Amino acid sequence: MAPVLDPSWNNPYAPSASERHDHHRALRAFAVRRRLPQTVVVVVVVLALIVGVVAVPWLPAVGLAVALLYAWDLRRALATYHQRGHTLGAAMLAALAPGGDATERLRLVTVLDRLAATFGVDHVSAFIVSDHGYNAALVPDGAKYSLFVTSALMQDFELIELEGVVAHCLARQRLGLLERESVAAVSTISDDARQDLAGRGQAYRADEVAAASIRYPLGLAGALRKCARQQLAPDSFFASPTYAQWRWVFFDPWSDRRVSDLGDLDDAELRARALEEW
Repeated sequence: MAPVLDPSWNNPYAPSASERHDHHRALRAFAVRRRLPQTVVVVVVVLALIVGVVAVPWLPAVGLAVALLYAWDLRRALATYHQRGHTLGAAMLAALAPGGDATERLRLVTVLDRLAATFGVDHVSAFIVSDHGYNAALVPDGAKYSLFVTSALMQDFELIELEGVVAHCLARQRLGLLERESVAAVSTISDDARQDLAGRGQAYRADEVAAASIRYPLGLAGALRKCARQQLAPDSFFASPTYAQWRWVFFDPWSDRRVSDLGDLDDAELRARALEEW
């Protein structure tokens, strides 16, 4: 019998439409919870107006109008909630000092251009920022994206390691993670709630997609090894409260972690080991 391809087969290392939908739904669920107090108040008011028909016959009509207006406003707010993170690129550009030289910038742009075509991601601007810590992030910047890479990473990482880092950042966009991560970064919520919104273990998943795309998991593993072993200077951005709020958009969200936690899928050491065994 001639071999037949299974039309229902999906590559587990490629982002799927359902996966992207799940991330969008997680952000929408968060937005609904944030509006829950107002929703409860409106429901109570509408019910009171409906009950008021006993005293004033036209009160239910007012209640219906209030309900329709609130439903319209809620739908509009939910539809645009993901745009709250679109200011993150500008905020990062203002918070991080420029770094790198012309040679390093050309190297970064060359890697980015090639991988952006591979991942199908357009309109990405690249910035090298001055810091002794190893890290990178791809974040929304209006309708475009901004890629931030530290000067230390550009100086100390081999080309294949740099490619792994950039591929990981682009994989987050392909997975549909950037919206929920950026909204988590700009929202005033607890650290646990911020991690839940960004998605626990999603850095591990982005590693899988990135490694499969560049077909060299050891390059990405080497980058993670260096991140896991770095010692941050006290004046590093990655030792600051702002980084603690923004951590989930970064390649290594635990740059300030002194001891690896192998029970955490987002830990750099665990991610490196997983890729080495792949």
